[in-house]
Amino acid sequence: MVEELARADDAVAVCVDDAAWALTEDELIAALDAAHRLEQRLAAVKLAVIRELDGRGTPIAQGASSTAVWLRERLRLTVPAARRLVDLAAALDTGNPGVRAALANGDITVDQARVVADTVTTVHTAAGAEAADKAVGMLVEWAGQFDPTLLRKIGTRILDHVAPDIADAADRAALEAEARRATRDRHLTLSELSDGRLRLTGTLDTETAGLFRAAIDPLTAPCGPDDHRSPGQRRHDALADICRLSLRTGELPEHGGDPAQIVVTTSFDAVARQLDAGTLDAGPRLTPETVRRLACDAAILPAVLGGAGQTLDVGRQRRLITGPLRRALVLRDRGCAFPGCDRPPRWCDAHHIHHWADGGTTSLANAVLLCGHHHRHLHHSDWAVRLGGDGHPEFIPPAWLDPQQVPRRNHYHRRT
Repeated sequence: MVEELARADDAVAVCVDDAAWALTEDELIAALDAAHRLEQRLAAVKLAVIRELDGRGTPIAQGASSTAVWLRERLRLTVPAARRLVDLAAALDTGNPGVRAALANGDITVDQARVVADTVTTVHTAAGAEAADKAVGMLVEWAGQFDPTLLRKIGTRILDHVAPDIADAADRAALEAEARRATRDRHLTLSELSDGRLRLTGTLDTETAGLFRAAIDPLTAPCGPDDHRSPGQRRHDALADICRLSLRTGELPEHGGDPAQIVVTTSFDAVARQLDAGTLDAGPRLTPETVRRLACDAAILPAVLGGAGQTLDVGRQRRLITGPLRRALVLRDRGCAFPGCDRPPRWCDAHHIHHWADGGTTSLANAVLLCGHHHRHLHHSDWAVRLGGDGHPEFIPPAWLDPQQVPRRNHYHRRT
């Protein structure tokens, strides 16, 4: 397979260098259809490979918390996109050979295959294998006319065609299946932009959508005739108000031994001068005006920094890494330090590099921030961790994974 894919790659590379301008309109359309068909067939190969890797447990053996996280790091995908690939690969491998064949033949797209697989699974549960086989044929035929959104809509009535005698009862089952898919597909993605802002994308299930609207709608109304904010800006500000209200309740769960808090790193010259520009513990910078505003109603958590930005004074030594020492660790690592992990600080434990029971000290120089999965993985695998020359953690992979054992670092939390 690897050799055949290499030959296919060479053939595609030749096409990339060909001049599209020299083709007639008919040739361009034919080239588009051929490229699209090839893309779907390659997707079928990729899904089969993903399914095999997932079945063997290769991603977990290499230190990833899941196959989706491993694909994110390997293929530079978002975790939701990687998770959808893993789910589709599993669906096509278990009980949907007709859908897999349609994708492999280039008759349907990956998105259509996801719709067909979901619908056929529902039909199989409600009406059995024979009706499911009929549904595959009809849905593949409809896929030649409808995009994935329309295909999913008309697929809700597929039982009227393949099993009309149980269609009403199956409607109820389909609704329940749709609810299960909504629960499975729920997600919220926070993408950090280069200037410190966040882009929020996601899909809320029906219940959460209702809660969100109930919370945000009362705060999105214009404040008066002089309120010139756009609807999007009003929703943004309403979300900020909800976050402030939540933080003031004092009922949010603790993480790492500390209550929920925002940590801002700034300079403060012996009380005599005003606060300078600051940096949030997650990286984004704040203006001096914003820092001063936050300081009005927030506790100032001091962290003494050296010239190179290293936290030097974090309190006395102790076994547990909490309080000022943990805040210093968060400022340095910014999240799970294991390569390829993007877990934020609140999901992480503080790990002693040289175990405390073996004489290791409780200090910043002997600590690293790890999420629960990678904390367990480090204790039960051949990975090793140390601090590099710049004081930041680096991980040594086991020899079976990398014979050269080249140190690896986490780049997701790196400050730029």
